[in-house]
Amino acid sequence: MRSARRLFAVTAAAALAVTLAACASSERGGDEGEAGGAGESGGTFVFGAPGAPDNFDPIFAQDGETFRPVRQMYDTLVMYKPGTADLEPGLATEWTPNADFTEWTFTLREGVKFHDGTDFNAEAVCFNFNRWVNLPNAAAQTQAYYYGSVFEGFTNNQTDSGLPPVYNSCTAPDPTTAVIKLNKAKGAFPGAFGLTSFSISSPAALQQYEADNVQQSGEAFTYGAYATDHPTGTGPYKFESYDRTANVITLVRNPDYWGDPPQSDRLIFRVIPDENARKQELQAGTIDGYDFPSPADWETLKNEGYQVLVRPAFNILYLGINQKNNPALQDLRVRQAIAHAIDRESMVRNQLPEGAQVATQFMPSEVDGYAADLQPIPFDQDRARALLAEAGASNLTINFYYPTEVTRPYMPNPTNIFTAIAENLRQVGITVNPVPQPWNGGYLDSVTANGVHDMHLLGWTGDYNDPGNFVGTFFGTAKPDFGIPDPNVFAEVGAADATVDPAARTAAFEQVNRDLMQKYLPAVPLSHSPPAIVVRDNVSGLVPSPLTDERFAPVTKSG
Repeated sequence: MRSARRLFAVTAAAALAVTLAACASSERGGDEGEAGGAGESGGTFVFGAPGAPDNFDPIFAQDGETFRPVRQMYDTLVMYKPGTADLEPGLATEWTPNADFTEWTFTLREGVKFHDGTDFNAEAVCFNFNRWVNLPNAAAQTQAYYYGSVFEGFTNNQTDSGLPPVYNSCTAPDPTTAVIKLNKAKGAFPGAFGLTSFSISSPAALQQYEADNVQQSGEAFTYGAYATDHPTGTGPYKFESYDRTANVITLVRNPDYWGDPPQSDRLIFRVIPDENARKQELQAGTIDGYDFPSPADWETLKNEGYQVLVRPAFNILYLGINQKNNPALQDLRVRQAIAHAIDRESMVRNQLPEGAQVATQFMPSEVDGYAADLQPIPFDQDRARALLAEAGASNLTINFYYPTEVTRPYMPNPTNIFTAIAENLRQVGITVNPVPQPWNGGYLDSVTANGVHDMHLLGWTGDYNDPGNFVGTFFGTAKPDFGIPDPNVFAEVGAADATVDPAARTAAFEQVNRDLMQKYLPAVPLSHSPPAIVVRDNVSGLVPSPLTDERFAPVTKSG
């Protein structure tokens, strides 16, 4: 049985409209300061984060280290039940599609306030949706990575197909009802409404602090004051400060939170890029937990009395190939040669934790649309050399970008993984020019915004359980990451993503996965890896998420 179920189901009987509703599972649990669980409320919880956030505006959040503090300060219309990919109420208590799934009606919570004291209501929801589709310039649109992927374009930027974007309009017939109209049905919904990027911000704060003032200078992006110093949501914690010199983010308890009150008065994220340094800080007692302990340290940490909480491997690590910059990479035989050159079994065995697997395609097996008949591309360096020779690329040179100063769920040590792959490539005659760059302010901009690389290491942790969130995110539209020249790739992924019948949608994505591997090979899937999170023995209430969607409001410390 699969560990998570696809969240968007359509049957013939559903033509009347389906209501997904639930009682509020997190109504206010009592007066401020009331403890929940076995620990004690109050005090400060300090967590060691592997990387720095890029900004604090959800719509411009693209990576896990930005999402981590953001999801403590904001809420989405729907949320994911802790420890699962299942939906539960968030700012909306009910969400109802129309007969053809082109309109979603949300029933909103009453009495919710933004951190600035203004009201959350249907008009605020519509303001956010209309802001996103009308982002004013290419810089802002480029940084709204998730919105572009899910909604397929902006008002002044038609999709590659020439069709309008998915979002059409939002209306607020009354303060507790918001109606989102789409230009077409999309199987990503309602699951995608829970994405952290689609958190609801205070309209007043967005306007006061110039949220849309995003600029690009060279390969770097800058943001308005809202994203840097004034994030304003409805979440359990409020922003206090970000000391960029000390790399410390401080959040404070929101006493007016609509749900169960947060248990810590202060939530602090200390950015500690080096994994060994994070471990030493935990052992010294200066932090209460940290993310992505080295797989080699799991047993030691357990033996020392720490709690090592292992998440399911709901992710993918891949070797990206940019066909735009290097003409040789446009030849399928060259891309196949690169795939055959890599000893992925050895990489998984030596670089990744127990339970990691070699990937056969661009999604884990838990996701509907996984093609079970696909086999891993075999490690065959003789075949790699032959393919390079056939393509006239025996003297191939590539600029291989990889990230530094970060640990990712799918990539515990980027430098070691790069080194192993680069050596494999050199063994078949490929000249590798290494280009290491820091994760934020360098690597992500180079790869995902500017596309200046030939090859790169990157991956993805599923945001919700849907095939479009994997292959659709990578290959649904043209992206600088891959420079894919063949529009048939986008058309095939788009057609599968627009299919709403469950059986037909699953079959369509199975074929997409086969074609991506056998016909197009725009990148090389490498592995799925189970990441862990570690906390002290006196910590309770932290639930590891397959989506890395951990919430810190319920976390308590005893003693």
